[in-house]
Amino acid sequence: MSYPDSNETISLLTELVSIPSPTGNTYEVINFVEKFLTDLNVKSNRNRKGGLIATLEGKDSSRHRMLTAHVDTLGAMVKEIKPCGRLRLDLIGGFRYNSIEGEYCEIETKTGIKYSGTILMHQTSVHVYKDAGKKERNQENIEVRIDEKVHTSEDVRALGIEVGDFVSFDPRVKVTESGYIKSRHLDDKASVAILLQLIKQIQTEQLVLPYTTHFLISNNEEIGYGGNSNITPETVEYLAVDMGAIGDGQQSDEYTVSICVKDSSGPYHYQLRKKLVQLAEENNIDYKLDIYPFYGSDASAAIRSGADIIHGLIGPGIDASHAFERTHRLSIENTAKLLYHYVQSKLAL
Repeated sequence: MSYPDSNETISLLTELVSIPSPTGNTYEVINFVEKFLTDLNVKSNRNRKGGLIATLEGKDSSRHRMLTAHVDTLGAMVKEIKPCGRLRLDLIGGFRYNSIEGEYCEIETKTGIKYSGTILMHQTSVHVYKDAGKKERNQENIEVRIDEKVHTSEDVRALGIEVGDFVSFDPRVKVTESGYIKSRHLDDKASVAILLQLIKQIQTEQLVLPYTTHFLISNNEEIGYGGNSNITPETVEYLAVDMGAIGDGQQSDEYTVSICVKDSSGPYHYQLRKKLVQLAEENNIDYKLDIYPFYGSDASAAIRSGADIIHGLIGPGIDASHAFERTHRLSIENTAKLLYHYVQSKLAL
């Protein structure tokens, strides 16, 4: 038995996080994933929301599984072009302005032209603003300094920049010799990389799965409804693969696979949770059970939409979620191992 190669997974991850894909503008990254699957001779189709669904036929086609991970990320839109030639932002996804202060960014115009910039407080210079450190980090005070010679809103519009243009954040991805992966958007491109490598492993080993299995690469998770549709009537189990959040009071860490037992939507399916724990223990996979009080997943979105499914949530542990994220190779490996055994196992019910 061999598991998906973690070196390949991490290499794929670095490619994925380097493709800008704030929610609402995920076409480029979906194209990338589609080509990856095509190269594996795996057919996929797009739903009307722009997500991608790949299906691997199994021995039992009367009962299905669905696994999902999302490629959409946090980001922003141009809210206002200020008279001074800087941009005011409107955030996409659940994060705080302080987490993007000082970050490099990219503004994409409607014609596809991209301009670089930096996200800064208006009152940044301590040589000019006495209260620079005290001002609130909010929409009023945070702005984008464009790397072009602009002094007025007219100068900015002459570049083609307009209200509603998407703004993406530089991921600053780095893989350390000690095994850490540091980057924005590990939520949830780490899981996307893991699922794509799992599909590759299934194809390489010519595994026949026990049940027809769908892989949904969703593109609206950060705004709450990425995985709430395109669930076949035959789908019995629905497993979201997303990050495990790390912080005070949490068990999740950067070295194990996180198995969520409850989040803001309520408990996940008890029998499926027990099945995941059993698979981990039988195969010497390091895991942690955890509760995420301010969290929701594509699986919980599916439940809210009325899908009659067994739902679960697992994923690599991610430190500093929705900010300067980090995980470790071991967490990637443990998540991949659990998924490898899960897709070959019997249904929980």
